[in-house]
Amino acid sequence: MLTTIQYNSRKLKIDLSQPLDISIPIKGGASNVNAWYIGPPKIEPEVFDGDTISVAEGAAVNFNTITFNPHSHGTHTETVGHITKKAYSINKYLKQFFFLAEVVTVAPEKQGEDYVISAKQLQFALGNKKRDALVVRTIPNTRDKNSKQYSNTNWTYFQEDAIKLLVKKGIKHLLIDLPSVDREEDGGELKGHNAFWNTKGKLRLDATITEFIYVSNKIEDGCYMLNLQIAPFENDASPSKPILYKVIE
Repeated sequence: MLTTIQYNSRKLKIDLSQPLDISIPIKGGASNVNAWYIGPPKIEPEVFDGDTISVAEGAAVNFNTITFNPHSHGTHTETVGHITKKAYSINKYLKQFFFLAEVVTVAPEKQGEDYVISAKQLQFALGNKKRDALVVRTIPNTRDKNSKQYSNTNWTYFQEDAIKLLVKKGIKHLLIDLPSVDREEDGGELKGHNAFWNTKGKLRLDATITEFIYVSNKIEDGCYMLNLQIAPFENDASPSKPILYKVIE
């Protein structure tokens, strides 16, 4: 189903019948993707007066309670409120949901004991393209990203100048297949987060970071329309479901 949409001053064709889901869902149990040293999420039926509220246990309905942390347990989108004393809710500050996005694939560079993504790599991948959102797929890109236990792994991270480059290029929505743009252990500096939201100047309140995505190898690098869907939590972060639609030239 080809649809022509007006985006800023451009008319773009997308096929709404071909959505590309790049989210990792939350599921109960230890096979769920995880980071930040906490246990797995739980999805369990409530128990009232000794009765388990589950159709399988004889109840009329299923009535599960879900316990999770959005930063640890799956694809999530966050605002500057993740690192500020003042509360900035994703539900209030993400006001638009469709963005022109570029998907790029990056091979992290070895730097001492770390693997990093540099400004040079992102400049090469983006060139002079004007995009509101950037989707970064790191390689190797295997399906174990959907269940990987990241705690104490010293994952790949973005160098500060790489994030500053994205800000300079006008990227407002950064989506990555890692637990964080920053190093796992950095003494609380969070250089990437601070640079992206410009915490030393005027805060970029309409900018978001989405972490823990998974971009299938079937999805080619290039231009897409991004539909960034969130759950309406009044919190600095929410589980999210980013969907890509290929822009048809």
